[in-house]
Order: sequence, then structure tokens, then C-alpha cells
Amino acid sequence: QVQLVESGGDLVQAGGSLRLSCAASGRTFSGYALGWFRQAPGKEREFVAAIKWTGGNTYYADSVKGRFTISRDNAKNTVALQMNSLKAEDTAVYYCAAGSSVGDTTTPYDYDYWGKGTQVTVSS
Repeated sequence: QVQLVESGGDLVQAGGSLRLSCAASGRTFSGYALGWFRQAPGKEREFVAAIKWTGGNTYYADSVKGRFTISRDNAKNTVALQMNSLKAEDTAVYYCAAGSSVGDTTTPYDYDYWGKGTQVTVSS
């Protein structure tokens, strides 16, 4: 059974940094895409970043390019999201997701497994 567990969410001031981590277990993720999505109150879930487990190709939403970095640790089966220069509009619950047949990394519908989320709050 695949499990994704997020950690690292916190309250931080604007301009600060946070590092989110997603611990993935239950299978090998070769060929999978691992992604981060976020959802603010009253808004739809939106794509943040994704990485292909095999090859390491990365993808980012325009709103986070240059500020966020996604990475993976194959040995530990973890995916991290380093978030720098945080803004108030980054405030949301951040979710980790995994999919075996992800065509469009930006759509949540292509992902099969989801974590429960971790809260990131950026104060202005």
C-alpha cells in the first residue's frame, strides 16, 4: 500500500524559507512522477512542482519558478520542496502526490496517490 507523508509545514514570515519533505513508501517509484500541489481556502488545488523519479526531470508552476526547488533522494525514498522568498500568497495546505502514468504533471487527475497535506502559512 502506497503511503505519502508530508512534513515541514510551519508559520514563516514573508521572505523566509521552508523545506517540505514527502516520505514515500509501499513500492518502488521507478517510472513514477512525484508532485507537490497546494490548496488555499476557497480555491482549487493547484500544481506547484513535480519530478520524474527516473531521470529527475523537473517541472514548476510559473508562480514558483526561481523560488522553489524540487528534489528527490532515491535511497531514502523522499521528495523535498525547498521554498525560498516566500510570499503571503504561498499560504496553503501543501500535498504530495505520486502517479505511475502522469502525462501532464500539472493536473491532479493524473496522480494516483496523495498525502494528507502539511500547512504552510506565510505572514506578511
